Formats: sequence, structure tokens, C-alpha cells
Amino acid sequence: MKKYGFGVDIGGTTCKIGLFETAGQVVDKWEIPTDTSAQGTNILPDIAASLLQKLKEKGISKEEIEGIGIGIPGPVDGNGLVPMCVNLGWKDVDVPKEMQSLMEGIPVKAGNDANVAALGEMWQGGGKGCQNLVMVTLGTGVGGGIILHGQIVAGANGAGGEIGHITVNPHESIACNCGRKGCLEQYASATGITRLAKERLAKEHETSLLDQSDEISAKAVFDAYKQQDKVAQEIVEKFARILGSALSNIACVADPEVFVIGGGVSKAGAPLIEAIEKYYREAAFSSCIDTRFALAALGNDAGIYGGVKMILE
Repeated sequence: MKKYGFGVDIGGTTCKIGLFETAGQVVDKWEIPTDTSAQGTNILPDIAASLLQKLKEKGISKEEIEGIGIGIPGPVDGNGLVPMCVNLGWKDVDVPKEMQSLMEGIPVKAGNDANVAALGEMWQGGGKGCQNLVMVTLGTGVGGGIILHGQIVAGANGAGGEIGHITVNPHESIACNCGRKGCLEQYASATGITRLAKERLAKEHETSLLDQSDEISAKAVFDAYKQQDKVAQEIVEKFARILGSALSNIACVADPEVFVIGGGVSKAGAPLIEAIEKYYREAAFSSCIDTRFALAALGNDAGIYGGVKMILE
């Protein structure tokens, strides 16, 4: 095993990059802008230039680098091919082949960003010590990453872990961003919680702290929930029932040791975990009923940690 590796997390506006010792210690981390002009053709060359500059700055030779692991915000097949990534303007991009050429032969692996982040949490975060986990990212949308026996489950179409688009309400009349109706993301994301809150507040209700909020948001709902606000409790219970039930179904397929909960909504902390756990355990199959829940520990760095872990496999 060589001493160093790079983890790269490509986002729609910035690329997060980390130089690590392969034992898991961060040597340096930084960001560069994501240039999505010209169908994203400059993205990989820009990253390669930044990596080569960092090696020069640190006095590290290419021969000391184990490899480069890259997280992509879209489906990625088992060979690192990206059939389509709308956020980057990519179509049929062979990330390992192109990047390896730019980096003069240093090995490269690529995976979906949520799956790669899950790998990072398994290695050095909320799932440390586990080989089987499901990461649930509750942000603007709902993302997921599945790790079984220490390996990312990408699936035949690179859509393994797209848990935000499990149908949880076949009677929904409003469309999800994906075009379908009744997706988990419509109820369990920050946007979904805000929607549940606005719907509840539009009906008759007793006085609530949320009535005084300048802006109804997932954070406002959980802040009120922590103060035993009854309306906020109703909203959180509905959210937790939908998410907990969905995770109980996922457990029947993946059977993880732990569900790692991340994303902006996870800042609500222990009360969030307790609410989800309650409804999960009510719905879970007996063999999966004791599955552990943990908060993600690496925050926005999970992707770069996971990138490095990917090249160590």
C-alpha cells in the first residue's frame, strides 16, 4: 500500500478535494470551482491540474499515490462510466479512463456521490466498524448510499441507493422533481418537511410557535418540536412515520447493521433519530428490529473520505 491517496467530491458548483494518508489521516483539503461550461469538458482537466499542483507543493511524487477516488452527482456504472449527469453537462463520460490519462497513469475509480459518502461514513464516520450500512441523506432531497460487505451497491443502472424515489404514497397528486408522484423525497426532505408544516398550518390548529416564525422551514419545525410544541409534534410524527416505515422496507432488502442519517436535517440531532427509530421499530421485520441508527459524523467531508476508501478496496 502506498502512502497517499486523493478523494474528490464533484458538486454542481464546487469540487471538494482531499489529500489523505491511506491510513485515514487528512493531509490537506481544499475546493476548486466546478466549470460546467462546454458540457463540463473542463471539469476533469481542472481537477487534474489542481492535484498535480498539490503534489508539487507538498513535494510528493506520483509514485507515492495509491490512487484517486471520485464521487459524481449522478448514476455511475460499476466501471466508472457516467451515462448522464445533468448537473455537470456530462453524457457518456468514462471518468477513470479520462482522469487516468490526465494523471499520467495513477489509478482512478469513480462512483455515485451518495454511495461514495456512505463509504466514507463506514470507514471513518458514523458507521465506523460496520461492513453493512445504509446512509440516508436528508437535505433538499433525500439521497441514499448502500454498502454491503464493505462494497458500494451501485446496481445494474447505477441507481442503487436512490431511496428518495421509493413510492410511499400512491395517492399523491403533486409531482416530485423526478416527475413521478408520491416519492419519499416529497415528505422526508427539508423541502418535504416544510411542505408538511405548511399543509398542517393551513388547517385549524391550536396556537403554535410556528405561527410566529418568519419562515417555515425544517429547522423551525424541529426547534418548535424540541420545545414540545404540539403542532410541530404532529408534523414531526407524520414525517417520522413515513421515513421510519420506508426504512423498515429497505432493511428487509439490505439488512444493514446501521442506518447513518446525514444531510442538513440531521442537525436536529438526537430528537430526529428518536422519532425515526420509534416508527422504524413499529414497522420493522423481527430480524431487523434492532438495527442501529447513528448520525453522520463527517459532514461535507464524507465524499472525500469515501473517495479514498474506494481506492483502497
